[in-house]
Amino acid sequence: MIIAGIYSFNRGEEIITSRYPTELGEVKQVIAAVDSTQCKTKTSREKTMPGRTLYSPRALNKAFTKEFGLRGWEKYKVQCDYSTEYYVPGFTPNSSSKGAFREMDFVKNRVGVEVQFGKYAFMVYNVCAKMTIFHKLGVIDVGIEIVPIKLFAEEMSTGVSYFEQFVWDLEHRGVADIDIPVLILGITA
Repeated sequence: MIIAGIYSFNRGEEIITSRYPTELGEVKQVIAAVDSTQCKTKTSREKTMPGRTLYSPRALNKAFTKEFGLRGWEKYKVQCDYSTEYYVPGFTPNSSSKGAFREMDFVKNRVGVEVQFGKYAFMVYNVCAKMTIFHKLGVIDVGIEIVPIKLFAEEMSTGVSYFEQFVWDLEHRGVADIDIPVLILGITA
């Protein structure tokens, strides 16, 4: 695969390039090593493209997991212990939060990487919430978000978000004082 778009959120590109060049180099190696042709395995059952062979987000994620793993990047999981103090008096929930967690796709040397081939809300959550949480927990200092560009997303199921839409929203949202530096990489086959 190739990098087709680069967006620096909160000076992400500048900071990652200067402080984490080895990790950035490995991320670029991973992207180049993923053979997207091996991931074009999903037969569409959607009304708008029945029978069409599409890229499988599951297969792409598996390929990225393999390549990051070969380079020593690891998933990082944190247990969520949800408080019950905010329930109204007398309310008792029927279920517990046992087993609930948050996870970064890949972490190495305080760099967190998320690979996202899903809905738009997950991209925003990764950069504007999850990476901030993992920074506050002392796990990462910077983040890298890998997402498809529009041209590539059109070769997947409907509803997969893309780089151009994500960048537009981040530019119009602006940077908040809690945001960490994030480099957003738009990729394609």
